[in-house]
Amino acid sequence: MATDELVKTTGIAQHGASRLPSVDVDSFNIEIKDDDGFLGDRASKGAFREILEEWRKPLRKSGEDPFGDEPSDKISKKALDAVLVGDNTEATAVVHSAIEDFAQELAYVTRRFLKTKAWAKTECIVVGGGFRASRLGEVAIARAEIILKSEGFKVDLVPIRFDPDDAGLIGALHLAPSWIFEAYDSILAVDIGGTNIRCGIVETRWKKAPDLSKAVVFKSDLWRHADDEPSREAAVKRLVKMLEGLIEDAEAEGFKLAPFIGIACPGVINADGSIEKGAQNLPGNWESSKFNLPASLIEGIPEIGGHDTAIVMHNDGVVQGLSEVPFMQDVERWGVLTIGTGLGNARFTNRRNGKVRDSTENGKKKGKDNNKND
Repeated sequence: MATDELVKTTGIAQHGASRLPSVDVDSFNIEIKDDDGFLGDRASKGAFREILEEWRKPLRKSGEDPFGDEPSDKISKKALDAVLVGDNTEATAVVHSAIEDFAQELAYVTRRFLKTKAWAKTECIVVGGGFRASRLGEVAIARAEIILKSEGFKVDLVPIRFDPDDAGLIGALHLAPSWIFEAYDSILAVDIGGTNIRCGIVETRWKKAPDLSKAVVFKSDLWRHADDEPSREAAVKRLVKMLEGLIEDAEAEGFKLAPFIGIACPGVINADGSIEKGAQNLPGNWESSKFNLPASLIEGIPEIGGHDTAIVMHNDGVVQGLSEVPFMQDVERWGVLTIGTGLGNARFTNRRNGKVRDSTENGKKKGKDNNKND
């Protein structure tokens, strides 16, 4: 089958769409620059490690570094979390200092987003990504929220509800049309990152909660492709094999698996499933005009359960944010920031069931001067 024909069969909705079943995607993958480069780099997991290193330097010179010779980028989040509640006050002080500086950076970056037209009147921002999956990440998020509120911004910053790894899969449910959930109890989801590719069987539990708030990842499979450095073609072949294994598992467990695959992928996703930019960390050239991931997967998995496979792909930050849709129904406009290798971002407006708060321009409270009549 020709690629053009395959593209037409890969979706029941267009890829990278601005209108989804529950939300309008007002923006995603915004790249704001300052004098030092991309703004998001100031609030990435790498940025936190650099800040931690800076706080260790003066102690290292005096031979009193509580972390010894361990490189800052090699200290696990689990170890840093343990330090926060440990007895070594000097080590605790170093981590708290790094958290404070990072929170200031996160607040600065968030402030810049809130001042853009696309993020105007944002009421709540969900923070996901791997950094959030730690106590130090939660503290940094809470501190950044306090900083913003002290400056008069009327916006909440909250950690993403699901484990970030699960959120990137569960969010794929919100790419699918609602009729799928009446006929099927699970879907396949794929979360592609610069280091890992994760696939999973997502159980909708739609009968318990039609808003998908009870959805869970029944089983997932992880491949650290960065360790293997595969070609693009080899990566797709491995992905197909992972999905085929999950299809077999779903059948063995008695799931009624929908003929649908939701994909979260870095970059700007075009309507035809090609990637315009932002996929530079993936194996091979995924931005080539000759490459189309949904079409490639259709070639490998043309049917699921005897029905033609449908695929919808969107930006990974968008998909992770979509996992919060059921819990964002008390606001109208909300966003997501994902702290990882970079800073993923997306802004949403609820299409239904949302109760509109009294929000003001750029999420900032009106001062006395703003209330004056002209």
